[in-house]
Amino acid sequence: MSGSLTIVGIGPGNDDLITPEVSAAIDQATDVVGYIPYVGRIAPRDGLTLHPSDNRVEIDRSQHALDMALDGKRVVVVSSGDPGVFAMAAAVLEAVEHGKPEWRDLDIQILPGITAMLAASAACGAPLGHDFCAINLSDNMKPWDLIEKRLRLAAEADFAMAFYNPRSKSRPEGFGKALKTLRDACGDDRPMIFARNVSRPDQTIKIVPLTEVTEDMADMRTVVLLGSSQTRIIQRDGAPLVYTPRSVSG
Repeated sequence: MSGSLTIVGIGPGNDDLITPEVSAAIDQATDVVGYIPYVGRIAPRDGLTLHPSDNRVEIDRSQHALDMALDGKRVVVVSSGDPGVFAMAAAVLEAVEHGKPEWRDLDIQILPGITAMLAASAACGAPLGHDFCAINLSDNMKPWDLIEKRLRLAAEADFAMAFYNPRSKSRPEGFGKALKTLRDACGDDRPMIFARNVSRPDQTIKIVPLTEVTEDMADMRTVVLLGSSQTRIIQRDGAPLVYTPRSVSG
């Protein structure tokens, strides 16, 4: 039997946001591989084996998935959000590049999903409506100096920004350092959006001026967005709407 490896995104949390293409791939899988809470979202069934693993074993997980595909299994690797955004697609391809030559001949597909930053943006309006960038604030795999440089240059270029992994128990100081860099570089009081458990029943959205943000407002279940100097807030009776205009004033 010819095996395959499909790397999929299962969205930010609400099963209604999983694409039909991804659902079909999971339905046809013999094996599903991924981080423990993401595999936990996959319903068990006859003929399907689930392979949950810890968060920091991405290459081991990728190698296991590739070997199972080589043995003829229909393997699905699951990521939250989109598999190509700080997730498993890059890890699997890194394993392919540096691993067994026969892995390169496998049927490998990558199916997109809805990212947490896009779900967060939609939940409050359209703060990413013009040029934006996404920055992972974890320094587990890159030095903090590089993160700081990217924050500073993104602010100088006046991008709206999306921040992944803002603050964890093992890195409680990182978000505070990022806030200092952003305040020094931005020079204005643009809105920062905290979307926690986005798309889930307990979702919360907070919109806070950058100068009033405290580092404890974010955790690993929070996606943080920062508007550009052009970003606007529309006040109304209900929750305000945030958007970044499509055109830029001179």
